Amino acid sequence: MIWDKEYETLSYSEIEALQEERLRYIVSYAYENVKYYRNLFDQIKLKPSDIKTLKDLPKIPFTDKKAFRDNYPFGLFAVPLKDIVRIHASSGTTGKSTVVGYTKRDLETWSTLMARIFHAAGVREKDIVQISFGYGMFTGGFGFHYGAEKIGATVIPMSSGNTKKQIQILKDFGATVITSTPSYALYIAEIAKEEGYNIKDSPLKKGLFGAEFWTSQMRDEIEKALGIKAYDNYGLSEIIGPGFSGECEFQDGMHIAADHFIAEIIDPDTGEVLPWGQEGELVITTLTKEALPVLRYRTHDITSIDITPCKCGRKTPRMRKVKGRTDDMLIIRGVNIFPSQIEEALLRVEEVNPQYQIIVDRKGALDEIEVWVEVREELFSDEMKKMRILQKKIEEELYKITGINIGVRLVEPKTIERSIGKAKRIVDKRIL
Repeated sequence: MIWDKEYETLSYSEIEALQEERLRYIVSYAYENVKYYRNLFDQIKLKPSDIKTLKDLPKIPFTDKKAFRDNYPFGLFAVPLKDIVRIHASSGTTGKSTVVGYTKRDLETWSTLMARIFHAAGVREKDIVQISFGYGMFTGGFGFHYGAEKIGATVIPMSSGNTKKQIQILKDFGATVITSTPSYALYIAEIAKEEGYNIKDSPLKKGLFGAEFWTSQMRDEIEKALGIKAYDNYGLSEIIGPGFSGECEFQDGMHIAADHFIAEIIDPDTGEVLPWGQEGELVITTLTKEALPVLRYRTHDITSIDITPCKCGRKTPRMRKVKGRTDDMLIIRGVNIFPSQIEEALLRVEEVNPQYQIIVDRKGALDEIEVWVEVREELFSDEMKKMRILQKKIEEELYKITGINIGVRLVEPKTIERSIGKAKRIVDKRIL
């Protein structure tokens, strides 16, 4: 069964026709109501009427995070503050926060999109959903909260942190679904084991995870540690928060809400739009946002899109797992490396925990990386020969995937700091 069958089962040609109709509207709406877009169009002598079909979309310049920061706090809003019923913002750790607003209708749209994602993953009204994403200015907690309530599930608004309490609530309240970052899900499993509680014996059956990239190997680790099926989803605050796309029960790509968003894949270096199926940077245009219409937003996330129908019956385009971010890509001795490649290699080695950090430093004129990874507690040894054999094994796996020699440091269990939010995978000593 599909939550929003009218839109989720449209043929691709029907999706394109709907997108073109909504694109013409949103371009005019943004031009008329957002000074930033009016100035942007006028500078290049582009008129809203010039955007007639999806083929015209590349005529519109890209929007990026700088536009949000230059127009901080409310300069990108298309409606007066009296019509804004909710404001969220990023942490602003690398500059001014990116501020996003919602009208009442935007919140209704958000709830519907998240209901689709929950429903696609098999969550129903009988389920009890523990939200272990942070609430507050971060969009994650509220987005999942709205979606779970929309389908009629029982919601436990736990938020992130206080991990022992998380486990107690899981145990006492009988949650069947949990939502969090992938790294925090593994941390919950780790602490539960320390507390002598076997989560696999609990009613927990599913998890919806996001807000950080994670590989298929990490999915396997989570499913094994928690005894659940783990589903991926994708979103970002500038667009709406979580709700852009999510996996169905076949776990074969994340279904994009193509009636509300246009997705493009571009070459991150040239900005050229790439054909479906090719890997590149995801660019998103909102089609129905009232408070904050966004045209051609560069996400910096690397993925690809499949437009073939899914076995579940949905015909919406599906995006593949995010491989990494263009600004997280490391260039080591002329080779492009993504953290996801490091994770994939590490999780092929059974003897290590899914806890690691990538240490980037500069030796002379060259950048170097070293990977710190935890050895599983039952296998950690003081015997140098055993540890050296394991170290060599990991270095060989890293070489197979990256094509370069990467140093590995084996560390004791629980050495690497755990996170209740997004895991810090890269420590860049070049900028410390």
